[in-house]
Amino acid sequence: MGGIKHLRRYVAGTVDYGLVYARSNAEPGLVGYSDSDMAGDIDSRKSTSGIIFFLDGNPVTWQSQKQRVVALSSCEAEYIAGALAACQGVWLRRLLADVQGAKLPPPTMKMDNQSAIALSKNPVLHDRSKHIDTKFHYICECVDNGAVRLAYAATQEQLADILTKALGKDRFQKLREMIGVTKLK
Repeated sequence: MGGIKHLRRYVAGTVDYGLVYARSNAEPGLVGYSDSDMAGDIDSRKSTSGIIFFLDGNPVTWQSQKQRVVALSSCEAEYIAGALAACQGVWLRRLLADVQGAKLPPPTMKMDNQSAIALSKNPVLHDRSKHIDTKFHYICECVDNGAVRLAYAATQEQLADILTKALGKDRFQKLREMIGVTKLK
């Protein structure tokens, strides 16, 4: 019951917020952020993936989803989130190429876990990654064939944090502003 009250208060306090799409000086092209919490669901111990993609600095798609498997490390949880983001990034690139009728550069995906980035770029099947389901190694294939580019984003710059975990008021408001949600009135 407390969760419902909290949600109602949040919705009531944000009815005049929305997205404003405008030209920006942000990184051009398709840029995605992926993040995950580690075993955030207390009952199932599954992690939550958060993905947000921007086109020329404006958010175009976002998602928050509980992962289907239990991750055994934060690297694995971030790697799984990255694989989901790679699927979405490749699809968005194809969609935009069809709409615009032009070949687009690969999306840049920003992750805040350097181990997951290293594993994506060099899938050495050592003891820490043997157990990861092969479907999540899709991100390695995307990196190898140039379909996506990976980049490190410091935790403070990780915009997908807003989709994966409870945040303090100041951090939440800062991230909300950074993704383009502003007061409309």
